[in-house]
Amino acid sequence: MTARALPRPVSPVADLVSLVKPRLSSLVLCTLAGGMWLAPGELSVARWVATLLGTAGTVGAANALNCWLERDRDRFMARTRARPLPSGRMESGVALGFGLLLAVFSLPLLALASNGLTGSLGFLALVSYVWAYTPLKPRSPMAMLVGGIPGSLPPLMGWTAVTGRIGTGGLLLFGILFAWQMPHFLAIALFRKDEYRNAGYMAFPLVLGDDATRIWMLLWTVLLVVLSVLLVPFGVAGPLYLAVALVLGGVFLALVTRGVLRREQKAWARKTFLFSLVYLAGLFAALLLSARAH
Repeated sequence: MTARALPRPVSPVADLVSLVKPRLSSLVLCTLAGGMWLAPGELSVARWVATLLGTAGTVGAANALNCWLERDRDRFMARTRARPLPSGRMESGVALGFGLLLAVFSLPLLALASNGLTGSLGFLALVSYVWAYTPLKPRSPMAMLVGGIPGSLPPLMGWTAVTGRIGTGGLLLFGILFAWQMPHFLAIALFRKDEYRNAGYMAFPLVLGDDATRIWMLLWTVLLVVLSVLLVPFGVAGPLYLAVALVLGGVFLALVTRGVLRREQKAWARKTFLFSLVYLAGLFAALLLSARAH
C-alpha cells in the first residue's frame, strides 16, 4: 500500500504573494504599460517605474481583499480551494490587513507618480472590484459587466498617466479590454459551471442557460473586433496592427460562431478561453509595434 503524498509546504511569504494573484496582476500591468507606451507624450523612467509600482500595489490590494471576501466560497472551487485562506494556512485578519496596507501605500504613490486623474481611476478600479463586483457575483449574472470596469481601466490609466486627460485613444483601449473580458469570462463560466454552482455564484450560464451565454459571447466578440479596428482611423495604430487585428479577430469570431452554431460545450469553451489570451497578447504586441512604426 502506497502512502499518500503530503502536500508541499508553503511559506508565509509565498502565501502573501499568492493573495495578489501574480498572473492576473502581470496581465494588468502589461495593459497599463501598453497604455503609457501608446499615449502621445513622454514620462521619465522614474515616473514610469513609480506608476507601475503604484498600480501593482493597487491591483494587489484589490486581489487580496477579494480573496478575503471570498474565502468561504473559495473552498468549493477546485482552482481556489488551495489558496491560503480557504485552506486554513492564513488567518483572515492577515489577508485583510495586507490588502488594506497595500491600498494605503499604493494609491497615494500612484497619484503622486502620475497625476490625480490616474490616481482617481486607480481608486475607482479598487472600489468597483472589491465593493461592487465581488459582492454582486452571488446575486446577479450581470456582475461580469460591473467586473469589466476595473479590468478595463489599466490601459486608460496608462494613457492618463502620460497625457493627464481621458482621450479618444484611451477610451478605445478601455472599450477593447471591456469587450474582450466578456467572451473570456463567459467561456470560463461555461467550462467551470459546476464549480460556480457549488460555490453559490450566479454565473451567466447557470441563470440564463448555455445557449444565451454563447450568443452573448458572439455579440461581444463582434463588438471587440469593431473596436479593435477603430484604433486605426483614430490614429493610435497603423497598417501592421490593422492586419494582425483583422486576422486575430477573424479567427476569434469564427471560433465563437462555430460554438454558437454547433452548440458546443466544455471543450470548446476551454479552447475559446485559451485563444482569448492568445488574442489579447497578439493584439497588444502588434499595437505596440505598429504605434511606433507608423
